Amino acid sequence: MELPWLGEHCSEHACRQLDFLPLKCNACGEVFCKDHIRYDDHKCSSAYKKNVQVPVCPLCNAPIPVQKGEIPDIVVGAHIDKDCKYNPAQQKIFTNKCLKPGCKRKEMMKVVCDQCGGSFCIKHRHPLDHDCTGRSQPISKA
Repeated sequence: MELPWLGEHCSEHACRQLDFLPLKCNACGEVFCKDHIRYDDHKCSSAYKKNVQVPVCPLCNAPIPVQKGEIPDIVVGAHIDKDCKYNPAQQKIFTNKCLKPGCKRKEMMKVVCDQCGGSFCIKHRHPLDHDCTGRSQPISKA
């Protein structure tokens, strides 16, 4: 070899491949090739220090602390049963307010005017019903 000091051998005993772009494990500090850099691939004994995942409640998006040895699914299920702040009754469905002056109606889905781009209720969705100022002349279909 012309440049024997370049690169390092993979620390995985079954591999020992000479790698010119070696990767250092951030948990154990050993050098590995791209095929053995993951904690599971080289059976890292220090992975518990770095490989920490915190489950998140799917309803309220709160992080759920899990102690070592606990099963995350059971802890999240207990959170949903007891501590979860999610209340489906508080979810607002009708959030799109009509922009017509004086109208207080709200719609579940946005009803947008093609001419002015405003959001209106079903009653005022037509440009003539909300005094549309988007275009001076309506589009004529010939």
